[in-house]
Order: sequence, then C-alpha cells, then structure tokens
Amino acid sequence: MPKTSARLLSLLSLLQARRDWPGQLLAERLEVSSRTVRRDVDRLRELGYPIVTTKGPDGGYRLDAGTELPPLLFDDDQAVALAVALQTAAATGAGIEEAATRALHTVRQVMPARLRHRVDALRITAVERAGTRPRPRVDPGVLVTLSAAVRAREELRFDYTPASPPGAAGTAPPVPPPPRRAQPHHLVTWGGRWYLIAWDLDRDDWRTFRVDRITPRTPTGPRFTPRDVPGGDVAAFVAARFRGSDGSGGSGGSGGWPCRGEVILGLPAADVFPYVHDGVVEALGPDRCRLVLGAWSWPGLAATIGRFDADIEVVGPPELKDAFARLARRYAEAAGGGLDRRCGDAAGGGPDQRRADAGGGGPAEITPEPPPRGRPRFPT
Repeated sequence: MPKTSARLLSLLSLLQARRDWPGQLLAERLEVSSRTVRRDVDRLRELGYPIVTTKGPDGGYRLDAGTELPPLLFDDDQAVALAVALQTAAATGAGIEEAATRALHTVRQVMPARLRHRVDALRITAVERAGTRPRPRVDPGVLVTLSAAVRAREELRFDYTPASPPGAAGTAPPVPPPPRRAQPHHLVTWGGRWYLIAWDLDRDDWRTFRVDRITPRTPTGPRFTPRDVPGGDVAAFVAARFRGSDGSGGSGGSGGWPCRGEVILGLPAADVFPYVHDGVVEALGPDRCRLVLGAWSWPGLAATIGRFDADIEVVGPPELKDAFARLARRYAEAAGGGLDRRCGDAAGGGPDQRRADAGGGGPAEITPEPPPRGRPRFPT
C-alpha cells in the first residue's frame, strides 16, 4: 500500500479527472479498501477540499466547486497539453492572449523542475497565413454569455452589427434595427472566427451569426426545447453553410458546392482518401479509384484534382472536361512562356536557346525532381 501522503495525492488527482467516482471504483484504482477511501476523503476535507458524497446504489464522491481554487495536480502529458493550449490561445480570436500568458506563468511557477523544463522547452508561435485578413477579436464575456445560454437552453436577445452598416456619409443616421431573437444551439470556431449556430425566431430558419458582431441583451428569454440541426451533424452543417448549402445533406458527399465533378484516378483509394475531406472516394481496383468532389468553380475543381500525381479520366460533367482543357492551355503557355525568354541570357542561353524556349520549352528548363509516383501531391 502506498504511503498516506502519496495516496492522498493520487486520490485528489482522480477526483479532478472526472465528475463522479463510485467509491468501489476509487478503491480499485488506488488498490485499497473502501474504508481507506472514506478515511482519505475525510483527510482531504480537513485540508479544505470540498468533496461531496453521492447517494445511490453506486454511491461515491465528487470534488465540488469551492470558494477557493485548491492546488491542482498535472501529470506530464497534462502539463504539456496545458502549455500548448495556453500558447496557442492567440490563434482562437477569443481576446484572451494576456490572460493566457499570465495563466501559463502562474502554472509554471508551481510546477516541479522536471515539468517546468519540459514546458520551457515547448515554444509555439501562431503565424497567420500571408494575405489573410486580420481576425476580429471577440470579447471573452460575450463568449461566456452565449455559452451559458446554449447550456441552459435559454432564448437570446441581442443586437447584431451588419457587415456593411447602411447609410452614406452626410445622411441622417439610420434607425437601429430591432434586437434579434434566437434559440442558441452551438458555439463553434471556423477559420479563426467564432460563430453562433441558432434558430432565428423572427425568420423561422437556421442562422449562423458572427460572435464579434453580437451584443447580448439581458435578461435572457424563456427556456426552449432544442431541435436538431439539419443533417444532425453540427460540423457538417457548418461546413455546408460555408459552401452555400442548407446543410441538410449530412456529412457525406459534396452537396452544396456549385460545381461538382467525377473522375477516375490512377491511384489506390487508400492514397487518395486522407486528402479528400468532403468528397467521396470509391476503390475500383488495387491502383484505381473513383473520386467525386466539389468546388466553387470548374477551373478550381480541375486544379484541385490535378494536384494528385496520377492519370485522370473525367467521367463528367462536360464543364469539368472544358476546365481541364482550359488549364492545359494555360499551363502549356506558362511552360514555354515569357519568363524563360526574358531570363535566357541569365540562365546561360543565347538567342538560339531563347528561340527554342519560345517554341515550347528547351533544355534550359529546370524541373525539380517530382515526388515518387503513386503518392498524392497534396501538402501535408
């Protein structure tokens, strides 16, 4: 049997890991008797930990919320996970960067040396992609208010700022619109922004609201009985909404894309499937598969499919074949186009070389070594 102090720490760690613990299960995990568990729980209560006894056939214990935050216990994996989460908080757009930095500093101070060294060695910098618009910051208080309404199933009233406020300069200010009324269902993140998925009571339809444009009003409304989102899958519903669909098609297929095509690729289905997030892949043999995919435009769809280093057979529709032909002409012109002619002298080629390049590409062309055939050329 472990020493009492070590056993108390193990018991406290278990109580922090889940809400309710049956007494017998705690005894088995600690390899002690139920009577010993009861004595250890009493010792923790004497130290100020609010542990509640639950009644019933599987009566047990629960670490209740107290007026003061008790000392927390983290194993190595939990410490690393906490450091990663706090360091990447800036990428969430939740406006909690400073609080996350202070929290990481506080937790680091009470860590033992071996965990502190692991956390100090973990340095993460969230970098925005070039050309992306700055992400709007969301008030953490608004997130808490919306999340509480979602959990309590209470109707919300809020002011919603439009993307482009009406009215021109020099004109009378427009009359502010009435507050929106909605039944909140889920709070989600998509592309670095926060969104509220809700049933709009005035429009009698599902809506996706940008949280940074929401100003909640108090008090909240009456409770409501939640309804299922179209398709029953929140992630699929949100993804479909951003493709212009109502999301009722569920999580499979490419429903909602304005352009959808079907091709046969000279690759095994297992090599294609990991890189197709919302398409359909069907194995046709050891080295062939059918791919159904969608995109916003036909050239975009053709370019996406062309990123696989494989032979392509277009099944349909004709618009996809035309898009491949259009891209083929563009790529052919780019391969023998103006850049090589302008740089012929610098690359060591003279007039004859430049004429050869103008005729469709000559030996001065430098081609990087392609990846092994049979592997998708998608970035990882």
